[in-house]
Amino acid sequence: MANANTPFGLRPVRHRSGAPYNGAATRYFVPASDSTALYIGDPVIIAGSSDADGVATVTRATAAGGAFLLGPVVSVESETRDSLTYRAASTARYVWVADDPDLQFEIQEDGVGGALAVTSVGQNVDLVAGTGSTVTGLSGFQADSSTAATTNTLQLRIMGFSRRIDNEVGNANAKMLVSINLHTLRNLTGI
Repeated sequence: MANANTPFGLRPVRHRSGAPYNGAATRYFVPASDSTALYIGDPVIIAGSSDADGVATVTRATAAGGAFLLGPVVSVESETRDSLTYRAASTARYVWVADDPDLQFEIQEDGVGGALAVTSVGQNVDLVAGTGSTVTGLSGFQADSSTAATTNTLQLRIMGFSRRIDNEVGNANAKMLVSINLHTLRNLTGI
């Protein structure tokens, strides 16, 4: 059975302790000067400033290259009942981010360079950016399966594979469980 190719970015699932994810998130600001759209599941990083009320500013994180991550966007604050479910480029919006460094996430692997096998658990991988969907509001980010290695500068740690009937391990586009290996809140260097 082939796995469906439906990227969704990083989706919080549980804590490392095994406790389920309870929806906790932190509010951040994205200014209108940021020309990159943000989708649910897109990883972000603190941008080093804030709004006038002191709410920290975030921007979409860079995929690969040893870039640190804060966590994924889990919702975009509505301004009206007709607001988009994602943050359109160059619009000032508040987003909610699952920024707990002990969270585990589900993500789809891209299968480029070969699908990941069960022997990949414990290895690290980078993210690969994709285009988000303006229809679903979901991210296009995936795990870059061609980067799987023990290298400590890769962004995610593979914790296992999602156990679901519609997920076949060893085939392209498998859904797996990861934690953030390069988390901003565990980096002792300031911004």
